[in-house]
Amino acid sequence: MLALDFSILADHLDMYLEGFVGTIRISLLTLVGSFLLGTFLAVLRIAPLKPLNWIGTAYVEFVRNIPLLIIAFMFYFGAGLPGFIAGSLALTVYTAAFIAEAIRAGILSIDKGQMEAARSSGLTYGQAMRLIVLPQAIKIVIPPLGNQFINLVKNTSILAVIAGGELMYQADLISLATYVVFDVYIFVAVFYLILTIPLSLGVGYLEKRLAKSY
Repeated sequence: MLALDFSILADHLDMYLEGFVGTIRISLLTLVGSFLLGTFLAVLRIAPLKPLNWIGTAYVEFVRNIPLLIIAFMFYFGAGLPGFIAGSLALTVYTAAFIAEAIRAGILSIDKGQMEAARSSGLTYGQAMRLIVLPQAIKIVIPPLGNQFINLVKNTSILAVIAGGELMYQADLISLATYVVFDVYIFVAVFYLILTIPLSLGVGYLEKRLAKSY
């Protein structure tokens, strides 16, 4: 029977915890950044000016169709940024493309009459979008946004290759120091589950609450 060597966890708990905290930090930072950027891109994609549509569409289609790792390399090797900063920017840029599509779907689900009514009352397009349409759209797409956040947390593992300082990077260091592979990464998986399972349950709860309210 396969038995885990828990002494690895005990002896290197400080490194696991450092990576765990690093994963939380980078996840929260990129969540805020990708949400703001994604919202901006979503508005560009449905803006009444064609050039803005093209810019938003070009960004989303380009970023969604290249690997996250390539984007991380662009910031790390191309721009020469430190691993944590390069990783945060890469995750922000990458996740924003998916968030933009979710929010755009939410905006398109709002009755166009609300925008027309807001404009007729004297609001500019930007004010109507910010005060009337976007709050409703974001409420509708909270569940898919939650799923994107879960994906974001898991995607932080890719940043180990650029010394991002998160869980997987610390696991690589532990594995090199102990010459143990399987046990080291099983413990990493447990730490990821500690993050993602509560998030999954929270997203499920929100879906049920929103379904009842609708």
